[in-house]
Amino acid sequence: MSVLEATDVTKIYGQGCDHCVEQTGHEVGDNRCPVCDSVVACADVEFDVHDGEVLGIVGESGSGKSSLAEMLALDLEATAGDVRHRSHDGNLLTADYQTRRELERAHIGMVHQQVADGLDLEFTGGGNVAEQLLAASWRNYEEIRERVAELFEETEIPIDRMDDRTATYSGGMQRRVQIAKAIANEPELVILDEPTTGLDVSVQARILDMFRRIQREQGVATIVVSHDLGVIRLLADRTLVMRHGRVIESGLTDRIMEDPHHAYTQKLINSVI
Repeated sequence: MSVLEATDVTKIYGQGCDHCVEQTGHEVGDNRCPVCDSVVACADVEFDVHDGEVLGIVGESGSGKSSLAEMLALDLEATAGDVRHRSHDGNLLTADYQTRRELERAHIGMVHQQVADGLDLEFTGGGNVAEQLLAASWRNYEEIRERVAELFEETEIPIDRMDDRTATYSGGMQRRVQIAKAIANEPELVILDEPTTGLDVSVQARILDMFRRIQREQGVATIVVSHDLGVIRLLADRTLVMRHGRVIESGLTDRIMEDPHHAYTQKLINSVI
């Protein structure tokens, strides 16, 4: 069953015009409109995500994948498109502010590429996670502390660091706090935007292994956005390949990695072999 369905999702930075979509994209080789100089971050993107599935979205910098992730997480206003979440009867992209916040609090978890976008570094680690619980109407102090401790244990953060400022945590621990916050209210969907950015290789591996374990145990639908094919190969069941704001290839991850059909995908994979 689909947790999320996206149709014709489009984001244009700038005034936009009637020529933006037709004169940009992979075939043109650019995402900047030659008529009005607007940037088409993504256009006409379509996909769905099912229960327990991990969907990977891969592409180089500027491919539009992070803009897409921010729109799906309801952090960025879309230019056009239709996104349906099974917990809401209607297009998420046109939902009112209150509905969007309710979805963010209880149904869609987000792990941001930049830690400062997802956490207040002056709060304690536990306080950042508790903030998500409070937003979902948790009120009992002891129950909140107990839930935060459970989440710290689940994401392999030392519980004795719960009351330390998040700024004193290592980069890997900060990323774990983001994951703990994202799964705090057991959402149906979690979105990871470049989850290993800025981390050492050994730390990256531990973070990915930890998240893969949690994702499998909880069966949460996940969207992983990354330029790193290793991340996509490890986590994703299906993969979309983006370039210049368009999806140019999609399919099972094993098939994409072993037998890419599109010339650009072949080049992308060969560049890291």
